[in-house]
Amino acid sequence: MTKVQKVLLLLKNMVYESTSPQETLKFAKYYRSKGLQVLVILWGPMGVLLAKKDKTRGSPKYDDAVQECIDLGVEFRCCQLASDMIGLKKEELIPGIEFICSTDVAELFLTYREENQLIINF
Repeated sequence: MTKVQKVLLLLKNMVYESTSPQETLKFAKYYRSKGLQVLVILWGPMGVLLAKKDKTRGSPKYDDAVQECIDLGVEFRCCQLASDMIGLKKEELIPGIEFICSTDVAELFLTYREENQLIINF
């Protein structure tokens, strides 16, 4: 059996009306503290809102929590398609978060599955 070395966390649920963002960030920090490589994909029109810096609605501590994860070595990618749908521009992203296209996300699903790595959807 292959030992888990990488974790792919997917956040698609609404940022301000669910616990999913908090759970995603807590899981990311936990798995990173275990020495695992952690990649968070923010996708869907609601999930990508977590990538927006200086949010004017909801809890401002999200920006700090995301930055803390980035400082720990957690990687974040923001879905380009969903960002385009809501008009989120690259310069509006929290520094350290990059865009990713849908086909790259699809490829990640295959890669993580083939390598028997962990995928969690929030």
